Amino acid sequence: MKFEIRYDAVIVGGGHNGLVAATYLAQAGQSVLLLERNAELGGAACSDRVFPGMDAWLSRYAYLVSLLPETIVHDLDLRFACRRRAVASCTPYERAGTLEALLLSNSDADRSLRSFLTLTNHADWRGYNRLLTLQHAFAALVWPSLLQPLRTRQEWQTSIRTALEREAWEAFVERPLGETVERHVRDDLLRGLIFTDAKVGLFTHAHDPTLLQNRCYILHVIGRGTGEWQVPVGGMGQLVSELASAAQSSGAHLGTRSPVGAVHPGVPRHTVVFQHHGEEHAVEATRVLVNASPGVFARLLGQSHAPAPGDEGSVCKVNILVTRLPRLKADKIDPRDAFAGTFHVDESYEQMEASYRQAATGEIPEHPPSEMYCHTLTDDSILGPDLQEAGYHTLTLFGLDMPYRLFGQDNGAVKDEVLRRYLRRLNRFLVDPIEECLAVDGEGNPCIEVKSPCDLEEELALDLGNIFHGAPSWFFTDSGDDTGRWGVETAFERVYRCGSSAVRGGGVSGIPGHNAARCILEEVGVST
Repeated sequence: MKFEIRYDAVIVGGGHNGLVAATYLAQAGQSVLLLERNAELGGAACSDRVFPGMDAWLSRYAYLVSLLPETIVHDLDLRFACRRRAVASCTPYERAGTLEALLLSNSDADRSLRSFLTLTNHADWRGYNRLLTLQHAFAALVWPSLLQPLRTRQEWQTSIRTALEREAWEAFVERPLGETVERHVRDDLLRGLIFTDAKVGLFTHAHDPTLLQNRCYILHVIGRGTGEWQVPVGGMGQLVSELASAAQSSGAHLGTRSPVGAVHPGVPRHTVVFQHHGEEHAVEATRVLVNASPGVFARLLGQSHAPAPGDEGSVCKVNILVTRLPRLKADKIDPRDAFAGTFHVDESYEQMEASYRQAATGEIPEHPPSEMYCHTLTDDSILGPDLQEAGYHTLTLFGLDMPYRLFGQDNGAVKDEVLRRYLRRLNRFLVDPIEECLAVDGEGNPCIEVKSPCDLEEELALDLGNIFHGAPSWFFTDSGDDTGRWGVETAFERVYRCGSSAVRGGGVSGIPGHNAARCILEEVGVST
């Protein structure tokens, strides 16, 4: 690849946000160079043939989609779609020696109610639906703002017009989320089912005074104005492929195997130093966008960086290929229903509190909470024809309360033990132990892999393995000086954050990439 001497914009990091920014800027006539250290684009939003000899393309790190606005898909003319899951969730439990499961449908409210009343009562059903009403009102209020300039907390509070919006604001912004959950429902399993969205990827608890749990919850329930998580057709790799194609066809230059070593701020242009196929290069850029973690940002700009306590990642992702879906001991539940939605294990309210307390002392939780789903029940295009015909499926398990601190001494040994505990707890609810359903790859090994926070730090340069690039921000600013800004600006003039560490970043959303591009185009006087 031949590099120009100067570019209007250089983007560091070829994840989906970097590609979104590159496409918007190139479409507007800006000269753009995107540099990615790995051989493939996509960052955490990639698909791989994880298991040797198996024609199965798994979304290796990220998996479901909720936060990607249709506006971005339309603006960039992406051939990318998500598909609804027939079942929202399935939560197995044992009562009086009988194994049951709470199954919540995305299409059959009566079925959900019948399953609900087997677990608890009408009062909890009403409380649960009141929470959903608050959640939907909050999502409708907040979601459209994520592609707009920032407003202050006070401006938001002034704009609230209805009693329902005020109640939702108080529930999700002002008070620890645990108070809201406990006020509306009494059943322990149901409380946990609601609260899981506040813990995914982060190490927090229901009454955390920092409200980290609230910020995480908001990210999980406002997407598309409904909060529904859907299956990306073709997997995450399809999104990356479409974005890369859109960026290139718009004129952006994409360089892989091109790790950036430093960004030297200057006037009127910055200098970006990077390697490409073992040779050092330097280009000038009027603007630099960094789609990377705060630690990488600091290193590139010659700064120091010390993560805050809330920045610690807490996740364990297990990718699985099975020859068949395991049957449930709750025999009224078809496995195709159980695993189409999110299958919750050990995620009751009290279980997650106990798990958090254990992990906080540096111990691996005895009963680690986890949730899993089957991509291929909704979209089997990620499997080759032979695997489809043979009835193979992919399963993704996402573990909670697995903070980075647990893995630092011996990542491999801890992962082995963590996996053993996850599978043991899962198997309590299965007729067929999951080990008996595992496919075997071309090298004779079972088709299962584990990604810990240490792996995410090593492979994706995520500080402390945090999938959000640090503690998620609020969707507003507390500083009047930031009103009307985009949440991507930094202390360095014409240097921007365009990844998850930007304000309103997090998840597979493209929002920081969009907002960084909008910020720049406003500065150069290009209308959008």
